[in-house]
Amino acid sequence: MARWTRLESELRAQYGPTLVGIDEVGRGPLAGPVVACAVVMPAGVRAIAGVNDSKLLDPPTRERLAQRIHEVAIAVGVGAASVREVDRINILQATVRAMQRALAHTERQLGASPDHVLVDGNPLRWLGVPHTGVVQGDRKCYSVACASIVAKVLRDRLMAKLAARHGPYAWERNMGYGTRAHREAILSHGLTAHHRRSFCLALQTSLEL
Repeated sequence: MARWTRLESELRAQYGPTLVGIDEVGRGPLAGPVVACAVVMPAGVRAIAGVNDSKLLDPPTRERLAQRIHEVAIAVGVGAASVREVDRINILQATVRAMQRALAHTERQLGASPDHVLVDGNPLRWLGVPHTGVVQGDRKCYSVACASIVAKVLRDRLMAKLAARHGPYAWERNMGYGTRAHREAILSHGLTAHHRRSFCLALQTSLEL
C-alpha cells in the first residue's frame, strides 16, 4: 500500500485536513487486553514505504515501521480495554472503549478534536464521534494501516512481558491466541488473571470432555 488513498483525500477535502486513522489489535485472543491506536499522519508528507496491514508484516518490519510512524506522525494515541472489561461488557464494547481511549489520547495531543475519523471495519454507532468505517481498512487506508502497526507492536510487547511471568502459555509466540499449545497449557495449569474467562469457559469444558 504505502500511499494515501483516494478515500482519505476525499475525506480531507470534505471535512478538513486532520484525519485520524483508528485500528485495534486483540479481539480474538484468549488472553490479554484489546489495544487500539489512533494516528494522525501529516497530509503533506509522502507515505512511509512498506506500511501495510500489520498482519502482513513480519515482526522486525513492524518494529521498524512503528518507530518511523512515531517520528512522522502529528499525533499517536493508544488505548486499551482490560480482560475484566472484555468479560464484563463483551468484546465488541471493550473494543469500542479501547478506541475511544485512543482517540481521547490523540485529541489531547492535538489540543482539539480531529476533523474526521476513519475506522477499520464497519461503522460503530457506540463510538460517539462522526466517523467512516472501512472493512479491511488496515489493507486499504494508509492512516488505518499506520494505526494497525503501532497497536500490534505495542500489544505484542506487552504479551511478551507477561509471558516472562507466565511461561507455560507461550504468549511470546502466540500473543494470547488459542493455539494448541496455549489450550493445552490452560488445561494443565488453569487460567491466569490475564485470561478472558468469557472466552475460555467453553474451551475448558470442551478440553475436559
